[in-house]
Amino acid sequence: MATASRQDGSFANEPETIRELPGDEKEDVLFDTLFGVRTIELNRPKKLHSLNGSMIRKIIPRLQEWAKSDMANVVIIKGSGPKAFCAGGDVAALAEDNLKGEEGQQKSTAYFGLEYKLDHLIATYQKPYVAFIDGITMGGGVGLSVHAPFRIATERTVFAMPETTIGFFPDVGASFFLPRMPGGVGTYLALTSEKLKGVNVFYAGVATHYIHSTSLPALERRLAELRFKDYDPLHERLQLINSTIEEFCTGLPHDEPIHIQGELRNAIDRCFGKTSVPEIIAALKAEQGETKQWAEKTLATLHQRSPTAVYVTLRQMQLGKEWTISETFQREHQIASKFMAHPDFTEGVHALLIRKDGKPAWKPASLEDVKPQDNIADPFFLVEGAQRLALLSQVDYKEYPHERFSIPSEAAIQAVVNKGDLTPKMVVKHFVQQRQGKQGVKEIVQEVVDRKTKTEDGKAVWILEEPVPVV
Repeated sequence: MATASRQDGSFANEPETIRELPGDEKEDVLFDTLFGVRTIELNRPKKLHSLNGSMIRKIIPRLQEWAKSDMANVVIIKGSGPKAFCAGGDVAALAEDNLKGEEGQQKSTAYFGLEYKLDHLIATYQKPYVAFIDGITMGGGVGLSVHAPFRIATERTVFAMPETTIGFFPDVGASFFLPRMPGGVGTYLALTSEKLKGVNVFYAGVATHYIHSTSLPALERRLAELRFKDYDPLHERLQLINSTIEEFCTGLPHDEPIHIQGELRNAIDRCFGKTSVPEIIAALKAEQGETKQWAEKTLATLHQRSPTAVYVTLRQMQLGKEWTISETFQREHQIASKFMAHPDFTEGVHALLIRKDGKPAWKPASLEDVKPQDNIADPFFLVEGAQRLALLSQVDYKEYPHERFSIPSEAAIQAVVNKGDLTPKMVVKHFVQQRQGKQGVKEIVQEVVDRKTKTEDGKAVWILEEPVPVV
């Protein structure tokens, strides 16, 4: 990796220089300019635009260049073709490197360091950044999009964090965004690799907007026409872009209801709100009624995953909610380095992507083989300060700064309900007006009100969680 980096782990005063290397593919990323828009087009269609070092070494210098340019108003990232935005990192190459011993493992760890530097640069980018997550968006593709102020899903979007299926952990900043999802949803998606499709990527809050894929070219042209004054602050530019995107939101599909809602959502919170893997398994086994079949399927899924990855990921979800965005990528880099030295990652990739027999031999082999005294996750969270990843931006935060463009959070809805002076209908109306009629807000807030409130004297009252009995 051609860099001029600081090796002491501290933030460099001058941005690190990252540039292409001899042997990098020539056209795996395409760049274009249309008036004030700068586009990044991922271009490895046969690999579903799987991210590799060659692509990252092209994207980072462009983002750094555009950040300094008064002519660049909006950055759009997209994938070429209809199938995928980005299906993840090119993990098959990493698994092959890991077989070469410590030197190969260090090469893999260096790749993750490069990837996380790009993800953090995007997460802290000081110009409007819009991700068209049209098609498959998994793993590394999530890192290129989910931290952006604008994430546009379409009817073709398929979202997942599938890392536990290959003996790895949800990375690319998942430690930050998944624990900040409501209730147990983030932990559920992390441990099971459950997919969200189409409009449900928006309903879950992964996307900020839902637009039909046929409208994306027109939206891109419209964004290119926007004009900003040099002195317009970032929040005003973002507000104008948000309003422009909303013009292209022409309706939600009537035949695709909110997937994670009602009793399923309550069951996810009951089970994945537990603090240990055995407690989650016991809770799933205890599910009855309409969620019993879901619980049985979820149990079977968890038992197919790498036991080490499941334990590490649960700990990650518990700790990540307290990490800043910078700490997230630095801690994930250290976790990733430990997975490169663990047999499950290489075995999982070979079983699913190379041998394709779907029968990984995990070590330990099953969740039941893990004993509490093993403390199986502990080594992955040892902090090695001298090896802290040096990032490309000094910007940091503990909550996403552009949440006003997303769907209302459950905590925000609870705060309004707890004021105690609104009927259920008035709660929904409050958020529809606050978000200026944003598409989907009515449906999402209504689902939360139906599930989490009761009516007393005509007013909405938040249903408090029943305390868990101490045995």
